Amino acid sequence: MPRYIALLRAVNVGGAGKLAMSDLRAICRETGFRRVETYIASGNVVFETDVDPATAKRDLEAGLRDFAGKPLPVVLRTADELHDVLDGNPFPNAPANFTFAIFLDAAPPVDALAQAVGRADEEVRLGAREVYIHYPAGMGRSKLKIPAAKHGTARNMNTIAKLVEMARGS
Repeated sequence: MPRYIALLRAVNVGGAGKLAMSDLRAICRETGFRRVETYIASGNVVFETDVDPATAKRDLEAGLRDFAGKPLPVVLRTADELHDVLDGNPFPNAPANFTFAIFLDAAPPVDALAQAVGRADEEVRLGAREVYIHYPAGMGRSKLKIPAAKHGTARNMNTIAKLVEMARGS
């Protein structure tokens, strides 16, 4: 049975979008997902389901909307896809907590980096459905804005590695 990782956007960040992970687990179970596990309070959930990825995403977003009364966007990856993101990190020598993947639903446009503003010392590369960023001074200090990544959700490499481990049952 496929294992999926759902990454919720703008959950428990800066006091906005509060969603208890116990509620997220309950929503997933009510949706029919099995072996549901969450990781840290930032909207990461690993689960199994027999339905295809598009249906799983739609069903989870519907359950979240019913619970929260507003849309809570979800990016969904399989365990293998998330492992590929980790392996594809173009900054393997940078600190994992300063290196992020911004997850998107589709491939970023080829001109995504040309549209970026506020860039200082950040290193940025495009992935298959991700934008990789190394923030030498930390994400919180960065002024970098990438319009193509506006509707994505970011996770650092430590979080991605943990989610891969959980999804693979390690």
